[in-house]
Amino acid sequence: MKKPAKLADVARAAGVSQGTASNVFNRPELVRLEVRTKVADAARQLGYGGPDPKGKLLRAGKVNAIGVVVHERLGVFLDDPSNVIMLAGIGEVCDHKGAGMALISAYPEDETPAWSIKSAVVDGFIVFCLESGDRLIEETRKRNLPFVAIDFDAGPDVSTVAADDYGGARMAAEHLVALGHRRFAALSLELSGDGHFGPVDAERRRAARYSTTRARLGGWTEALAAVGVDMDSVPIMEVLNDRGSARQAAGELIAANPQVTAILTMSDVMALGALDCAHAMGIVVPDRLSIIGFDDIPQVSAAAPPLTTVRQPTRAKGRLAAELMFDRGPPRREILPVELVVRESTAPPSR
Repeated sequence: MKKPAKLADVARAAGVSQGTASNVFNRPELVRLEVRTKVADAARQLGYGGPDPKGKLLRAGKVNAIGVVVHERLGVFLDDPSNVIMLAGIGEVCDHKGAGMALISAYPEDETPAWSIKSAVVDGFIVFCLESGDRLIEETRKRNLPFVAIDFDAGPDVSTVAADDYGGARMAAEHLVALGHRRFAALSLELSGDGHFGPVDAERRRAARYSTTRARLGGWTEALAAVGVDMDSVPIMEVLNDRGSARQAAGELIAANPQVTAILTMSDVMALGALDCAHAMGIVVPDRLSIIGFDDIPQVSAAAPPLTTVRQPTRAKGRLAAELMFDRGPPRREILPVELVVRESTAPPSR
């Protein structure tokens, strides 16, 4: 097998020094046109495409890119419009800084993610994770590169950006309570990343490891407790954050608990799945069943009916995380405010 051509081979073929050949690719303004042409012709004949930008950047001590580490498989992560919006916020800052972005999956069951964190050619990481993130923090710290955490607390020496998940979930439950609902069911994000999906009992709920899930459960619990509803009495299904899974889980909840008048969900994707289920079962929303989401992705305002939800500043969250990554000032903990957006999927219970 023929070895790929190197810069030295091009210089030799063009009859110039290696330094001159390097200038043709990196500082062409220093080289006469006829010499540039001669080197370009030699490179073309040898199949040489130019110096490896990775090598050049590594020699300079900077690769001008950040790694975004996510806790899901990439296909699942990118299926959620909220995550894409967050990446757009990171991308805005990267564009402004003239930097690139590498997306790395850190799904708990895979070994590849640790390898990716270990080997990714980046200047630092934004770690976006629902869990406490101990394993990811350990792998990231080994790289001796700066990093910023999104949606979990990585410790006092690491900047963190998160939405007010607890307050937002409390707000959602309080809205339903104020409408008069007392019979609830809920769709939950993953609690512990152990591959379990399905009904959630009190023991599993209290042992939740993922910080976002734990916070949203806590917000619901506080709001419901204020009107005498024990969270232990609320049927909960733990599901993947995709519309099909949520639709199926909502069907199981409703079939097993026909008295339910309102469904709390931890994401708009789940809420849309629950709405799909209601339509399929002939349940009128909100006359017979109220549904509330979390995130305020673009799709919910166009749903039938438009979904009530908790709006979090998703794009701003990504943008701020990237700014902290590049600025590298003292560690900061930023909790961004959320707001309730009331639309047409919630109403007082009919019975």
